[in-house]
Amino acid sequence: MKVVIIGGVAGGATAAARLRRLDEEAEIIVLERSGYVSYANCGLPYYLGGVIREKEKLTLQTPESFKARFNIDVRVREEAVAIHRAKKEVTVERLEDGSRYTESYDKLILSPGARPIRPPMPGIGLPGVFTLRTVEDTFAIREFMDEKKPRRAVVVGGGFIGLEAAENLLHAGLAVTLLQKDDQVLLPLDRDMAAGIHGYLRRKGLDLRLGQTVEGFEPMAGGGIRTLLAGAEGVDADFVIFAIGVSPDTALAREAGLELGARGSIRVDERMRTSDPDIYAVGDAVEIKNFVTGQPGLISLAGPANKEGRIAADNICGRPSVYRGGQGSSVIRLFDMTAASTGLNERAAQAAGVPYDRAVTYSASHATYYPGASNMTIKTLFDPESGRILGAQIVGFEGVDKRIDVLASAIRAGMTAWDLQELDLAYAPPYSSAKDPVNMAGYVIGNVLDGLVKQFHWDEVDSLPRDGSVTLLDVRTPEEFAQGHIGGAVNIPVDELRQRLGELDPAKTVYVNCHSGLRSYIACRVLAGRGFDCRNLSGGWRYYSQVACDLAFDGDPRHPCGIPLGR
Repeated sequence: MKVVIIGGVAGGATAAARLRRLDEEAEIIVLERSGYVSYANCGLPYYLGGVIREKEKLTLQTPESFKARFNIDVRVREEAVAIHRAKKEVTVERLEDGSRYTESYDKLILSPGARPIRPPMPGIGLPGVFTLRTVEDTFAIREFMDEKKPRRAVVVGGGFIGLEAAENLLHAGLAVTLLQKDDQVLLPLDRDMAAGIHGYLRRKGLDLRLGQTVEGFEPMAGGGIRTLLAGAEGVDADFVIFAIGVSPDTALAREAGLELGARGSIRVDERMRTSDPDIYAVGDAVEIKNFVTGQPGLISLAGPANKEGRIAADNICGRPSVYRGGQGSSVIRLFDMTAASTGLNERAAQAAGVPYDRAVTYSASHATYYPGASNMTIKTLFDPESGRILGAQIVGFEGVDKRIDVLASAIRAGMTAWDLQELDLAYAPPYSSAKDPVNMAGYVIGNVLDGLVKQFHWDEVDSLPRDGSVTLLDVRTPEEFAQGHIGGAVNIPVDELRQRLGELDPAKTVYVNCHSGLRSYIACRVLAGRGFDCRNLSGGWRYYSQVACDLAFDGDPRHPCGIPLGR
């Protein structure tokens, strides 16, 4: 059997290695148009900032190492330019000299990946306007930095690559402006969860400008690049990194007449087969099923690409294997902060027509009496009928990664809020609390589903009537209340509530808030027990003020009274 693989990196390289492990006799050829067949794509921004210092660290496998260990013929700087399905041949161009040849195949795997989006705007091709997708891109930027000694940079795009590039340029001592068209960074998060990140990044020295539409670039007389903005003054810098996203690179598949799907991606079945039974496709270029909604979509992440490559190889070798869909689990470190998500966010749920409710919880990364605890915010989406977990987002510092992995596993297993309550998770004071943050999310959601508490959310606060028809009640201490509160709210500390119930009208719905949602939940239980109709503010004043005012993320864990620990 002869298998030709077009493209390396995650999906193609994984498929090649798996094929060899399953079939020692197969002839395996990998065609890679860049100079590197297997490299740490996600590590590229860290080379710019010097976190990764050696070029060699970015390369996971070389043509020589593939040949030595797996007996695989890897051909770099060679690009497949046409697929002839009837003859089962591929036309290949040697990029070094432009010569061409044909290569036959029994099975073909497409792993072309995705290309950086570069819209046809003025100046997009100027020297000094870079993209950051390949090893070659990375080395070009680093060489520019070493030779030109720039002091200012503009990064266009607030996704993973843009943010990681901006952070690393700051580490390298540059002044950095990040321009983002949307009103938030990190679109896998909802706007309310990203709000605290904005203030944090600005505090770290990033000139973050949201809602900015880039219209083009022009060279400056004294050198450098001016980034032109719609309705705003341009931004001057020594160079630009353009990172607004990627699109599936499927020109080869389209020209071969393969069936395409969402956003021009390659349509495959659960065995990673295309519309041609002898051609498979994996990685960023393929359409996959969203595990939560069952609807088609795109996920450009290394984890799914690796799984898909393995599955394609399994099926080529006669081992039934299927890909059941992705949920987009992701995590990013920004200085000392970590942001992570899995499953559906609110935008995705709304677009898919999936009914959901949400809960916002605050938990310390580990027992607060053990030194070094920090706060994390967890937003969990759930089915309001079944309680099934649909998605989760976490922002914090220590411990975010392991909690998002637990919640990703819960989504994969179809768990409900009640299942989260019962998870038996490891506990010791340096690592967690006896009630882990994941357990706590389950308890809060369970209380909502069981009818023990009704919620209202940050985006409903400003529309609540202030005409006296409802009561807005803040149950924090007078000192907390004086530092800031919801307009129109009255202040009765939770510990005084039973004695002061006479100050409240039982005929009016009471909207209750505290700092984080804990004391207000207790207050709601007191009020409900006395016949009041009440609602608890999910996430409390802390969350509402952070989102409404774009405040920096508050990482201080607090006592139930709202006082930061250690103060």
